Amino acid sequence: MTYVQSQPNNTSFVQGEITDLPARKINRDTCKRYDYRVGKANGKPVHIANYKNSEGSLNAQKLRYEDKSFSCNGSPTTFFGQHLFPNGGHHLCITEGEIDCLTVSQLQANKWAVVSLPTGAQSAKSVFQRHMNWLDKFGHIVLMFDNDEQGQKAVEQVAHLLPLGKTRVAKLPLKDPNEMHLQGRGKEVVLACFDAKPFRPDSIIDGSEILERLTTFKSYDTIPYPFEGLNNLTKGLRKSEIATFCAGSGVGKSQVCKQIVQHILTTTDKKVGMIALEESIERTANSIIGLELGKQIHLEPFSPDAKYKEAYSKTVGSGKFYLYDHFGSLDADHLLSHVRYMIKALEVDYIVLDHLSIVVSDMDGDERKTIDRLMTKLRSLVQETNVGLLLVSHLKRPEGRGHEEGTATSLAHLRGSASIAQLSDTVCGLERNLQAEENRHRTNIRVLKNRFCGLTGVACTLQYDENTGRMQEHAWEGEEDVARPF
Repeated sequence: MTYVQSQPNNTSFVQGEITDLPARKINRDTCKRYDYRVGKANGKPVHIANYKNSEGSLNAQKLRYEDKSFSCNGSPTTFFGQHLFPNGGHHLCITEGEIDCLTVSQLQANKWAVVSLPTGAQSAKSVFQRHMNWLDKFGHIVLMFDNDEQGQKAVEQVAHLLPLGKTRVAKLPLKDPNEMHLQGRGKEVVLACFDAKPFRPDSIIDGSEILERLTTFKSYDTIPYPFEGLNNLTKGLRKSEIATFCAGSGVGKSQVCKQIVQHILTTTDKKVGMIALEESIERTANSIIGLELGKQIHLEPFSPDAKYKEAYSKTVGSGKFYLYDHFGSLDADHLLSHVRYMIKALEVDYIVLDHLSIVVSDMDGDERKTIDRLMTKLRSLVQETNVGLLLVSHLKRPEGRGHEEGTATSLAHLRGSASIAQLSDTVCGLERNLQAEENRHRTNIRVLKNRFCGLTGVACTLQYDENTGRMQEHAWEGEEDVARPF
C-alpha cells in the first residue's frame, strides 16, 4: 500500500470532530483517548489518525478515505498512541492498524497499553528499530498483527529485534481484531491477547508437537547405482544429498560418473545435468553415447549410423540430459546460477559437477576457505531444491606411495578442506594401481562416509574394458571384504 506524505505546518493539519464510529463499533470515549477524528480533506470524508510526540503535540496525521486509500500529513514515525504510555508498563499490545488499536483498547476498557504501526506491516521493522528504548520499558509485548502473509512476515522481522522472552504472538482465527469485534467475537480478542504464546522461531521445534512426524514413514526419492556392491552399502543414490567421488589423477572418477549418468538416463525417468569442466560437451556426450553402444567412439573418426542415433536417442538426445558449455568461464557464482537454472527451469533431478578442484582453482584467495564457501553454497542449494548432486573431487598426495599406485583412500586425503567430507552425505574413494602389470584396469570403490545408513568399506571392484569403455563389477579379492558401520 502506498502512502502519500506532505510536510506539516500549523494550517495543513486536517481538523475534525471526535465521534462514534458505528461502522467499526468504536465508541466516542475510545476515539477521544487516542484523538482519532472524522473530518474532510480535499472535499472528501476522511478518518484522521493523529500522531503525537512524547509531549502530546500533534506532529503528523494519517488520513483514511472511504475507498480505503491513505495519505499522510507529515511523516508518522512513532507508533500510533505511543504518547499515551511514555513510561512503559507491564503489558503492551501492538496491532497493525489504527482501527485495530482502537478495537483492542476498547475491548479492554481502555485500561491497557495498545498502539499500532504507523504505516502498516511495511513499517514494522523500521519503527521498532527507532523506538527500542521505549519498547524496553514494557515487561512483555504482544504482537497482534493481521492474520495474512504480510502480517506474519512482519512478526518474524520484529520479534528477532526484541530481547529473548519479551515477545509474545497473539493468534486470531479471522484477519484482524476489528473483524473479530464486528463478528461479535470480542472476548476472543481479549483472550488471545492475554493467552499469547512467547515467540518461537519456526526453526525451533517443541518435541511434544512432532509425534505425527516421527511416526509417519519417510520415503526417499532413491534410484540405484549401476553397481550392486555400491547399492548394498549406500542403499542407492538419493535426491537432496551430495555424493562425492574422489580419487587420484587418472584413476577413473569421471568414467564412473559417466557410467552412472548413462545408467540413470536409460533405466529411469530422471533428468540429469552434466557439468564436465575438463572437456568439451562433445567429448562428454559422445562418451555417454559410447557407453550405451559399448565402444569408445571418441578414439577414431566414425559415421553416425542407425545404432549411433538410437543410442543418442536413449541417452544424450532423450530430452532428459543437459550439458553446461562453460566456454572457459569457471566463475563459481556464474556456474551456480546455471545450476540453479537447470534445477528450477529444466526440472533436473541430478547434477554431476566434475570437478570441484577446477572450480576452486579459478577463484582467488585461500584454497581451504574458498572450498568451504563453495561447499556451503552447494549444500544450501541441494537442501533448497531437493536435487541430487554427484560431486567429483581430487585427493591430496599422501606420504609415500600415491593414490595412482593403489594407496587406500581416506577422508583425510580430500584436497583442501574438511568441509568436503563434512557436507557430503556419501563419500566414495576410487583406488587403482595404474602401474600394476595385471590389474591396472581394476578399480576398488571404497565407501568412506555413509550418512544414510552408516556402512563403510570396500563396496565393489570394477574391471575396466578398454574396448567397450565400460566398467563391470568384479569379485573383490582384497583383504577387507566386509563393510563396517561408520
